Order: sequence, then C-alpha cells, then structure tokens
Amino acid sequence: MSDFAGFLGNAYLWVKAAHIIFVIFLMAGLFMMPRFFVYHQETEIGSDEDSKWIEREDKLRRIILNPSLIIVWVLGLMLMVNIEAWATGGWFHLKLLLVLLLSGYHGWMIGYAKKLAKGQRSLSDKKLRMINEIPGIMAAIIVVLAVVKPF
Repeated sequence: MSDFAGFLGNAYLWVKAAHIIFVIFLMAGLFMMPRFFVYHQETEIGSDEDSKWIEREDKLRRIILNPSLIIVWVLGLMLMVNIEAWATGGWFHLKLLLVLLLSGYHGWMIGYAKKLAKGQRSLSDKKLRMINEIPGIMAAIIVVLAVVKPF
C-alpha cells in the first residue's frame, strides 16, 4: 500500500513532518527533566530555590512534555492507520512497545517531579544521571526500527 493511498492522502507527509517535530520537542523535555531533578535535589527543601525548581519542572511538564506527548500519539496513530502499520512486520510492533515504554517513562518522571515537590528525594544524583540515558537509547532504537524496518 502506498503511503499516499490512505485516508491522509497528500497530507500524509505533512502529518509525518509534524509527528517528527513533536517527537523532537518531547525528547528535548525527556532529556531536560532528569537534569532538572539533579539540580533540584541539591536545594534545601522549602527554600526559595526549591520553589523555583518546582515551578520550572511544572512549566516543562505543562508547556512541553504533556502537549508534545499527546500530539505525538495522535499524529502517530493517524500515521499508523494510514499505512496499516500493524500489518507491515515485526519492526512496527517492537517500535510500538518501545513507544509505550517511553510514554511510561514520561509518566514516571511526572510522578518523580511530584515527589520532589513534596520534599521526597528517593534517588541519588548518579541514578538520575543514568536514568537520563534511557530516552536517548530508546529513541535511537525507535528511529532505526522506523527507518530501516529490519524485520
């Protein structure tokens, strides 16, 4: 099936471009938030600086992360239906699983931001720095799956 034969028709490439743009925004937020956490944890609980980090994390969530995640999913589902991706091979199923896991990572980060706002600091800076590598590794695998379609 041609990409242009689906319900999106000639809009397919525009939807695909928008999907990629919002994936970039989402990934930027997924890289920034754990770094924010590292710096936030260094502040004294209840201090002015603590309050500033809570506000920064909230803005990142509200302005970049959550809207980008929603738009990525809506556009991605449109593309999936347009090209009948579920019938294209195992590459798509693995990609979808990784996207679900990355979405779960997003949810975990939002939960950790809420813990930090309450003064709970359960992870070390080292663990947060290691956790920060997760979205990059997953994004690299997802891109290879989507472009190369190895199986």
